[in-house]
Amino acid sequence: MSESSAEAVASATAAVASAAAASGGWRRTTGLAGAAIGVLAAGAAAGVAIERMTVGRGMRRRARLALDSTGPYGALRGTPGKAYADDGTELYYEVDDVEPEGGPAPRRRRLFGRKAPLPVTVVFSHGYCLNQDSWHFQRAALRGVVRTVHWDQRSHGRSGRGAAQVDGGVPLTIDQLGRDLKAVVDAAAPDGPIVLVGHSMGGMTVMALAAQYPELIRDRVVATALVGTSSGRLGEINFGLPVAGVNAVRRVLPGVLKALGQQAELVEKGRRATAELFAGIIKRYSFASRDVDPAVERFAERMIESTPIDVVAEFYPAFTDHDKTEALGLLKDMPVLVLAGVRDLVTPSEHSEAIAGLLPDAELVLVPDAGHLVMLEHPEVVTDRLADLLTRAGAVPAGATVGGYGSTSSTAQPG
Repeated sequence: MSESSAEAVASATAAVASAAAASGGWRRTTGLAGAAIGVLAAGAAAGVAIERMTVGRGMRRRARLALDSTGPYGALRGTPGKAYADDGTELYYEVDDVEPEGGPAPRRRRLFGRKAPLPVTVVFSHGYCLNQDSWHFQRAALRGVVRTVHWDQRSHGRSGRGAAQVDGGVPLTIDQLGRDLKAVVDAAAPDGPIVLVGHSMGGMTVMALAAQYPELIRDRVVATALVGTSSGRLGEINFGLPVAGVNAVRRVLPGVLKALGQQAELVEKGRRATAELFAGIIKRYSFASRDVDPAVERFAERMIESTPIDVVAEFYPAFTDHDKTEALGLLKDMPVLVLAGVRDLVTPSEHSEAIAGLLPDAELVLVPDAGHLVMLEHPEVVTDRLADLLTRAGAVPAGATVGGYGSTSSTAQPG
């Protein structure tokens, strides 16, 4: 993006903050603010957004409706369950169990030799403004092969709003998310070895779990996968903006988010009214390659759009305080996969390289043409490396096969 575009973005963001502070000005500014807030550096997609607002709007609206009705992504469901956090928040999870021998898909249980898989449970934690369905391709590939647990973080997906935040005004912390994950593990996988998989905020949640429950890591965790995440120093991320734009966003964004979170109903109306602008922003910060299935793009939009603005505002400050570098040492004696998209603007791949630098035996995978939602953009790569991790951890035998990885290319069928 050009320097002039960055300056325009900064000016627009500052204008939103100023308007939000003025009483009675909400209805005039809600459309712009609601569209801009929900992705960290909204204005970086200004040029794309303007095009989307002015060219073929009606056609795209019809296409969005068609994709919503026919898109298969996020349709996988398992056995539902509920866990309860230490503050009483209801946490929703689903379990996909291993298929019995002779079941409907015995080829997925094909073994070479006599070695049987360990009774391992793989627990998937999703990222900020997403939900458990963000692991759609990996879930589809592993169904019936290994027991998996997919859960929604508090205030996301089907889980309840954070009780401590709503009732007591307690600031949300990554440590709280780590305790939430412990509650899910206790409820859904109380015994046996486990593999922890986390994307973005989900990876931070895994680190917070390790920091607070080192005995769980030592006694039960046999492998970990950290996808597009960071162990700290998130305040230094530039979101793909020049210096002028970054400084402006950092200066006003926290206050804007807080103010908008207090006017959630009006802002949500604005987000709906400016859905086309919002879609361009989401694409900019989710994907890097051009050849992404439009249904996958729309799927990502739906997940992010479904996150209320007050939840967006509530979670954002926690990332600045996040620092779990020391907790990484607890993972050094197990197989670890560290994977990131090279063109990730939200949690840059340099953060994954830093994590791998502290875990010299970890496998570091950098996907060249990938953004933040790498598990949706290049699912075959993520699933392949995850399957290898599970094999190395003994979660599945070396001779087991998994289902198709799927592809997000515009000419491929969903996996």
